[in-house]
Amino acid sequence: MNVIVSNKYQTLMGTLSIDVIKSINGEFSIQDLANQFSNFFFNKIIIDVTAIKNYEDISTMRELAINFDRDKIILLLDDSPVVNSSMYLSQLVSVGIYNFTRNVEAIPFLIDNPNSYKDVANYQNLNDNPNKIMMGQTKKTSNQGITQRVIGFKNVTEHAGATTLIYMLKKHLQIFYKVMALEINNNDFEYFNDQTLESADYMNAAFKISNARDKEVILVDLNDGPENLCTEIIYLVEPGIIKLNKLIRNDHKIFEKLKGKKIVLNKSVLNEKDVRDFEHESGSKVFYNLPCLDEKLDKNNKVNEFLVALGFSRVE
Repeated sequence: MNVIVSNKYQTLMGTLSIDVIKSINGEFSIQDLANQFSNFFFNKIIIDVTAIKNYEDISTMRELAINFDRDKIILLLDDSPVVNSSMYLSQLVSVGIYNFTRNVEAIPFLIDNPNSYKDVANYQNLNDNPNKIMMGQTKKTSNQGITQRVIGFKNVTEHAGATTLIYMLKKHLQIFYKVMALEINNNDFEYFNDQTLESADYMNAAFKISNARDKEVILVDLNDGPENLCTEIIYLVEPGIIKLNKLIRNDHKIFEKLKGKKIVLNKSVLNEKDVRDFEHESGSKVFYNLPCLDEKLDKNNKVNEFLVALGFSRVE
């Protein structure tokens, strides 16, 4: 069963021959919608884009992607110049919203045949805005015009695997991107016997990042380092019973603090239903569910799938 959120196109959406469990009409903030549907089970949420307040602002769409399962979102776009611009469509893809159309008759098809990244990659234009790239914030380096992502990784549960995950991500990314991996206030990288991995204390880490102007991607193992060194942060949670219970016992408000942040389950054995249960119980939204990975492999499809979800379009 599906949910319809309509406004300008209420009459058109009323003609759809689909199973509907709930339909609302009006103009809503993302938080309004999240409050209404956070504990509501549905197959797809079909949204008339004009029903979202400030929908022409891509940060609003990013908030939508954070608060809802992106695979369940179908957007009916309006005819405004902003929404029809190549930049707006590119940014929709960048935040992970792949199912959008200007034709109401295409909605039933998208319900049964949702788009993957490959289906909408042609909309992606990484050069249309120097202040963004793919899924996160970016910065543009001063001397070569390279749009750069500085992605920090933070273990939320103890030993959630940030160091090893960064090692694997770098191996896969370096085939297609100019990439650097850096750990702060630790020396675990030395055990990988890879001289390209760098370690530094906080002050030197800030210096290394600011001077890596030729790098498109910088992966940072934050440990206890400050998050403001990065343009985006991924929070790693290993969803084992002992790890989670210990985490919550140490800080019972931890998932309140992580609300709206990019949570990745790492070294996970959870299936799709388990992830939904985790989200419900923790009151959080999972960006990605990563299984246990073999770091010895030079190519791992699961790693590449995660990188595509992060917005790296060049990986195969």
